[in-house]
Amino acid sequence: MKIDFEKMNGLVPAIIQDAKTKNVLMLGYMNEMAYKTTLETKQVTFWSRSRNCLWTKGETSGNKLELVSINVDCDNDTLLVKVHPTGPVCHTGSDTCWQESNNNISFLSELQDFISKRYEEMPEKSYTTSLFKDGINRMAQKVGEEAVEMVIEATNGTNERLVYECSDLIYHMIVLLTSKGLTINDVIKELEIRHNPSWHKH
Repeated sequence: MKIDFEKMNGLVPAIIQDAKTKNVLMLGYMNEMAYKTTLETKQVTFWSRSRNCLWTKGETSGNKLELVSINVDCDNDTLLVKVHPTGPVCHTGSDTCWQESNNNISFLSELQDFISKRYEEMPEKSYTTSLFKDGINRMAQKVGEEAVEMVIEATNGTNERLVYECSDLIYHMIVLLTSKGLTINDVIKELEIRHNPSWHKH
């Protein structure tokens, strides 16, 4: 990978992106030493223009950026650095330097892929496999049971248990969808249609 450090007097912009959520977290600058240090330590390191020295993100706050990959753009003068962040990225305490939330809603697609793979391979001693083998009636029953448990926690339980039961419900719902040849993306598409102001209930 060839990087043109000379174009901007030894520095290149480094766009920091969460490898899971795909959200842009911050922008920093790297010189050749910062780039090499990042590759060697797997901890994202920048060149601080104000302090005129190397700076590893999180060395004081503990909110480090674990390196996943680095790619250079078509002009060889800008880096896309994919990371796993530990804690907020911005010094203000925000998830990003643009005061945005770095939520991981895209994990639903990752979960869908995992469940689909289970459906294809049917590995032994897997809970997901056992659900598929039990058949559609049992899967539908599990969705109903989890929905009831969610309602109970919503009306008489704690927020922590409500989130727990909601997670169970979503998981079993994706299993049921998969068994019917559908995915969570089909549900998302339907919700997108309903979000249109011109949508009317059937």
